Amino acid sequence: MQANNDPAEISKSQRKREAQQLLGLAKKLLTLPAAQLKGIPLDDPLRDAVNFGRKIRAHGARKRQLLTIGKMLRNRDAEPITEAINSLDLKNRQENVRHHHIEAWRDHLIEGGDQQLSVFLEKSPGAHAQTLRQLIRNAKQEARRSKPPAAARKLFKLLRETDEKSPLPPLPRS
Repeated sequence: MQANNDPAEISKSQRKREAQQLLGLAKKLLTLPAAQLKGIPLDDPLRDAVNFGRKIRAHGARKRQLLTIGKMLRNRDAEPITEAINSLDLKNRQENVRHHHIEAWRDHLIEGGDQQLSVFLEKSPGAHAQTLRQLIRNAKQEARRSKPPAAARKLFKLLRETDEKSPLPPLPRS
């Protein structure tokens, strides 16, 4: 007897891997914030099951509901759902990178002198020079006096607003 190498036949291991991936997708659906969940393309029965699962607090019951959602996903085309979640993850990563870039500029401006501020103002002509100078000076004083970083927060907010108008330039190499 020869083994049947029919491409339509999927191995048991492959089916298990796919089921685990769908279970991971179900976990993500249960943990997404409500606003983001609304943007995911789910049919009504699946959306109801996810919303019901989000309300469950008992561990065992939540796990059973998770398995139910995973089973429901096996009977559907999960690709659009996966793409929507991956798109959300990408947006979150991009937002984190943007946030870290703004923080790096804030720290660079606070630690540096007028030369760093001049470089920043050359590359970001829409920035408020006087306000930046004042916030940087206040942030340095707060750091020396071990006070809460109120000026540093305001500086971050101003840099974020500047970044929204036009992206901040890359940090200069030290």
